[in-house]
Amino acid sequence: MSTFITPFSRFMKGLWYGFKDPEFQGLFYFVIALLIIGTAVYHFVEGWRTLDALYFSVATLTTIGYGDLAPVSDAGKIFTIIYVFVGVGTILGFINLIAHHGGKNDPIHSMLISPSLNEENNADPIPLNKLN
Repeated sequence: MSTFITPFSRFMKGLWYGFKDPEFQGLFYFVIALLIIGTAVYHFVEGWRTLDALYFSVATLTTIGYGDLAPVSDAGKIFTIIYVFVGVGTILGFINLIAHHGGKNDPIHSMLISPSLNEENNADPIPLNKLN
């Protein structure tokens, strides 16, 4: 049970802290918009039920790709190509931000995080005037 609770609590903590970050908020709303657009396009172009269209959109953007659904129309295939190029990087960036915010206030996180991402240490490691 702990193998489910620990990641789930970090996920929820990542969402909680993430919503305090404007970059996270923008990416969150963009991901929601991508899912709505994908669901609508697959619903109307392919004639899928709304749940099937949402399911395919999520499976496609997270690169799971079970293969149980696939677009059959040319318009659906072209949209999927564009959708994957736009969406996969966006979803990966969103998941990265959730993981980043989910580890906040965690002692292991503060040891592993890059100094450039650490909010307490925004100074350059080497002053620019000493590089010459």
